[in-house]
Amino acid sequence: MAGHSKWANIQHRKGRQDAKRGKVFTKLIKEITVAAKMGGGDITANPRLRMAIEKAKGQSLPKDNIDNAIKRGTGQLEGVNYEEIRYEGYGINGAAVMVDCLTDNKVRTVAEVRHAFAKHGGNMGTDGSVAFLFTHCGQMIFAPGTDEARLMDAAIEAGANDVLTNDDGSIEVVTPPNDFAQVKDALEKAGFTPEFGDVIMKPENEVEFTGEDAIKMQKLLDALEALDDVQEVYTTAVLEE
Repeated sequence: MAGHSKWANIQHRKGRQDAKRGKVFTKLIKEITVAAKMGGGDITANPRLRMAIEKAKGQSLPKDNIDNAIKRGTGQLEGVNYEEIRYEGYGINGAAVMVDCLTDNKVRTVAEVRHAFAKHGGNMGTDGSVAFLFTHCGQMIFAPGTDEARLMDAAIEAGANDVLTNDDGSIEVVTPPNDFAQVKDALEKAGFTPEFGDVIMKPENEVEFTGEDAIKMQKLLDALEALDDVQEVYTTAVLEE
């Protein structure tokens, strides 16, 4: 057994995303654009683009928006030139935080990220200050009640690195980042559809936050996620409801 209330945290995160759908759309469009620019517009040859499009469809992003984002990335339409950048820092009680951004203005972005950290009790760190606390990997979360034995067999056969059963009964499948799409395909063909799936920075160890500390940490994470240039925020903190 591993993890805390993984399922509750996933549901909470999805609820917050649904409440900010307009901002979620903007982030999805930027990710599709950058993925297409870096790897081309063919999803069969560009796993990052394929995953970005799947996420966009899962959030009901209109097809025209997806198509136009791909065209901007491949140069068929004019668009903004985004740069990927990652910031690292510390939240409440020294919890590690990683912030992935896509920006057309690094000066603006670093100022906004630094301000969000400082305003909500955290502070920016230097490059590499917390990166060692995370592992780049694919992660899928399956609902409590999923047939663990069957899922484990299918996942290992498909090339997953690990299968973990969390305290709340949800099951987590971890893959190499480059194998995420093919493992996810294999599991879906075997009848297992994840509630959440993405290539992430997974914390090696998590720290549970409760009470006032959890509220303060949530405010910091919300402030970072609300920034226009921020795509993803990862943390070692697990916030209990």
